[in-house]
Amino acid sequence: MICTHPWRRWPLGLTLLAGLAGPASAQQPPAAPSKADASHEADTLDVVSPSGPSPWKVDVYYENDTRVRGRDATGQSVGLSKFRNTLQVEADKKLDAGWSFHGILRGSFDGVYRLNDDQYGKRAGGGVLLQSTGGPPPLPQGGGAVNKAVVAGLGLTANTFGFNSTNPAAPNYNPNEGLRLLGDRWHSTMGGGVEFGVPVRPCDTDSRGCVDFGGYGSKTRSQLEAPEFNNRADALREAYVTKSVDLDAGQQLFLKLGRQQVVWGRTDLFRVLDVINPVDYSRNNIYDELQDIRIPMWIAQAEWRMGSSDSMQDRNLQLIWNVDKFRPNNLGQCGTANSILDAGCFFRGMKNLWDNGGTVSNFANVGPGVLLSTDFGPGQIGIRSVDLPKWNLQNTQVGVKYEGVTQGGVSFSLNALSYRSQLPSLHGGKAAQNAFTGQPCNDGTGHCPFLIAFDVAYPRVSLIGGSLDLQWEAAKAAVRVEGALTQGEEFANTARPELYSKNKVWRSVVGIDRPTFIPFINPNRTTLISAQLFYQHIFDHERRQAALGTVGMPDWKDNVVGTLLIKAFLAGDRVSPQLITAYDVRARALVMSPQLDWLVSNKFKLSFGGNFKARSNDERWKFDDCRSCNPWGPFTAPFGDADPMSAYSRGLGGLEPLGRFRAGPIGSAWKENELYFTARYQF
Repeated sequence: MICTHPWRRWPLGLTLLAGLAGPASAQQPPAAPSKADASHEADTLDVVSPSGPSPWKVDVYYENDTRVRGRDATGQSVGLSKFRNTLQVEADKKLDAGWSFHGILRGSFDGVYRLNDDQYGKRAGGGVLLQSTGGPPPLPQGGGAVNKAVVAGLGLTANTFGFNSTNPAAPNYNPNEGLRLLGDRWHSTMGGGVEFGVPVRPCDTDSRGCVDFGGYGSKTRSQLEAPEFNNRADALREAYVTKSVDLDAGQQLFLKLGRQQVVWGRTDLFRVLDVINPVDYSRNNIYDELQDIRIPMWIAQAEWRMGSSDSMQDRNLQLIWNVDKFRPNNLGQCGTANSILDAGCFFRGMKNLWDNGGTVSNFANVGPGVLLSTDFGPGQIGIRSVDLPKWNLQNTQVGVKYEGVTQGGVSFSLNALSYRSQLPSLHGGKAAQNAFTGQPCNDGTGHCPFLIAFDVAYPRVSLIGGSLDLQWEAAKAAVRVEGALTQGEEFANTARPELYSKNKVWRSVVGIDRPTFIPFINPNRTTLISAQLFYQHIFDHERRQAALGTVGMPDWKDNVVGTLLIKAFLAGDRVSPQLITAYDVRARALVMSPQLDWLVSNKFKLSFGGNFKARSNDERWKFDDCRSCNPWGPFTAPFGDADPMSAYSRGLGGLEPLGRFRAGPIGSAWKENELYFTARYQF
């Protein structure tokens, strides 16, 4: 596969396959400033190695990325959302015995946590008010309409229904400060749904809800400012050695060992086959080139280059063994500018509820149309623990890929991979006793069916798939096809007692790249048009109608996301305007991202742009939130329920917390409209 280099950015990472683009493939935009140009030419620093005469080839790059956001769903302007300065050093050297070394060091500092600290720093958040539909006016954290006194009035003296919001000297202190309401950046919080206060300050300022979800979730301000400097040594972005060993009959064995990215796939934005390395979405959500946001891992790679045969121009068999300690995708910590699906805030808020208790809006169904804010004590609802897989041989990841080129020029691959899911799964019902009575839960197993108390897990997943690249001569276009079937992925499911289910998933993408002459843009130079359609199908999808609404899986059974890139080249390819759009069909959410690149010199590049989102409405995102699951019968049964002793979901729902899965990464960020300016310089 031929990949664009990370600093030759196609927005949203729509990779062009240089060998498949037809006659216009030679008209690619100039590679500047390119961080790892193979020629290294005048920008290479030659340093004599102490171990031999072969020189080091070193490139040094600096980038400033500044972004500003407008108003979020609260109606307040966010302001500066990023002021990141990055220094990157790339080094190559030929070693003895045919080995070669490649390394990348990258360090960044984001000043937004100091420059805009009332949004993302030590002064972020404040007090919150929790709604009661049909009841009293919104009440502050710690003052729910249903509280310890109300429950004690029922004669349930064994309960711990309440929490400490007033005494700093007592355990589980959870004051009404430094909080935002869950989801308040992207939707109204006065629509009758479930919300609760979420701590948003860095974890050295406010430790509530802080826990390691696998590289995020417990970071201090200094760790958020300089994310590469951590205990996983992320400043060492790549460090690997390669060697080709000649075999009989013109064949070769290629070895690549060390910290690296292994790219399986022809597409970006939404990954299909390209799942070996996890992704850091905290840098810029889905809008950065994947080459920049993949998290390199310690991997051993061997490739048997078999050469041609009677039916094939070329054949390769690749084996990969990811020996690194497990690492999931970085979904972004709550209180930062980029938390994809707003998941980091949901996780932090739920962990805070379990550790310290809290107030939840619109929870207790006490009468027709009456839903009261409710106080919960520690250990009743929320996230109990995070099960990050430990390092052992069983938790390493193994993959194999066979790829070839037919005599007709069609490139293809067949892929298989066994790996740990890079996305978390929430396993519900995790409590030892009934919080009201102190007795074992009513299923007799020590777990409470349908209880919204979770352990976070990362299940084992198996993947088989393949890809295909060909030229569509009649259309003068290159076509890319990719597909993968996975087994073992887990999804939220309110129809199951454990609140999740394990499902097979099919994902595929079809992409078409066509350089096209558009005279009113440039009569002498082709304009690139690149389109992709991503498709996902969940097998054995479960959804049914209950008394108060739909229950089951919030994720869409079938969904399509389309992307379109139009990129022109002007002024001798020194100026390049472009427009990229992506549309989530089921979520009905759209993002448009115009950008203008100006190549000031071969070493200096400026980019100006923005991304702007829209959606039809958020009603279609609402889904069952398990308020009506009644795990503590009969005390939490919905008003007038015909079976108050049984635990199951009746379907009462809203936007929180499961609406984020229906909104998707575009819909859940629809109020994160921003303008940006990027400057890149190659020394």
